[in-house]
Amino acid sequence: MRRARAGAGRVQLGKPSSNLFRFGDRDTGRGVRRLDTSALDGVLEVDPQARTAQVQGMATYETIVAATLPHGLMPLVVPQLKTITLGGAVTGLGVESSSFRNGLPHESVLEMDVLTPAGELLHVTPDGEHADLFAAFPNSYGTLGYAVRLVVELAPVRPFVQLTHHRYTTADAAATAIEELSGSDADFLDGVVFGPGEQYLTTGRFVDAPMPGARISDYTGQEVFYRSLQRRPVDHLTVHDYIWRWDPDWFWCSRAFGVQQPLVRRFWPRRYRRSDVYRRLVALDQRFGASNRVREALGGTAEEMVVQDVEVPVERLAEFLEFFHEQVRISPVWLCPMRLRGERSWPLYPMEPGRLYVNVGFWSSVPERPGDRWAHNRLVEEKVAGLGGHKSLYSTVHYDEDEFWGHYDGAAYRAVKQRYDPDGCAPDLYRKVTGR
Repeated sequence: MRRARAGAGRVQLGKPSSNLFRFGDRDTGRGVRRLDTSALDGVLEVDPQARTAQVQGMATYETIVAATLPHGLMPLVVPQLKTITLGGAVTGLGVESSSFRNGLPHESVLEMDVLTPAGELLHVTPDGEHADLFAAFPNSYGTLGYAVRLVVELAPVRPFVQLTHHRYTTADAAATAIEELSGSDADFLDGVVFGPGEQYLTTGRFVDAPMPGARISDYTGQEVFYRSLQRRPVDHLTVHDYIWRWDPDWFWCSRAFGVQQPLVRRFWPRRYRRSDVYRRLVALDQRFGASNRVREALGGTAEEMVVQDVEVPVERLAEFLEFFHEQVRISPVWLCPMRLRGERSWPLYPMEPGRLYVNVGFWSSVPERPGDRWAHNRLVEEKVAGLGGHKSLYSTVHYDEDEFWGHYDGAAYRAVKQRYDPDGCAPDLYRKVTGR
């Protein structure tokens, strides 16, 4: 890595796709030297007896799931989008409907090899010589190094997932139900909020076969998964299709491109109904500002992109949703209950062990406030902090530096940064995620 940096300025991984929503050098290619990671994208071994997989850091979850499902296994938490990499989910966090039971992706990592910014390749384990790096790696976004190989735990699966959609007319009722359902025998739990009076929670259970007479749904064709919550109290998917149920429409974001219109959908090739395709379209729009130019030319208002995942304690969920419906007004939003799997904490994303949180995800745009391009994003940050929650750092970040390090344990970060990147070869976390 030192050789790659010589006279080259900044260095990033040469990933073919990205799930970040900080549009800068990664999308423009200016001033960045990319490391070739093309040989680090595979699954090295699946051990069905030990229920583990040895995986290279740039392997996507699509690749990992394809390797593990034939053995009747899957990662404990599979983030929603096919092109998220294992290394990215560990250094940048991830969440899905098994997170109320299995925590976050980094909690199933048993060991990893990390290439540090100083150019060292280290074997990193929870209690070894580099345990401090193991603990600080989650939410460090590559500023402490890149995972080139990881060993992760796997969980057994059954052929199908039976879904039950429960409707609630108030956010308070939904929050109470989340607490109750998180203690049930469900294998999966998440939900969608369509408006203040319409919340759904979905429980998923592994089954060997659908109920007699039940159909097996397919949301990779003409139908859209999130709309089924309002129409089908009970549903069945193959385990493969359940894992990727959100990806064909990137939750509900494909509607911005007309892909949910039946006629458009019929002629939009199925192979392009993928989250990475939609994300590339958003990146192009952000680079050239095309949609805002059209809006303004037609006498409308430019829009602020509000793409965030935040988490708040379950007992504060109703308060956050009330604020969100009044101040931001994006619909739908995703709910994903989550709690740490074990008793240990992770300094750069300090959730309390044993405490139940709810991830709230929203991905759209709203009219800009005159003279304040990021007003709604800052409102969200302030509210989440006030409720004792955190926000993920894959999208825009607007905290000032002191406030940021107060939320993400600056003292712990600086100690590890000094040990593994004493010369500052990589940017620190605050500068990485804010671009300042």
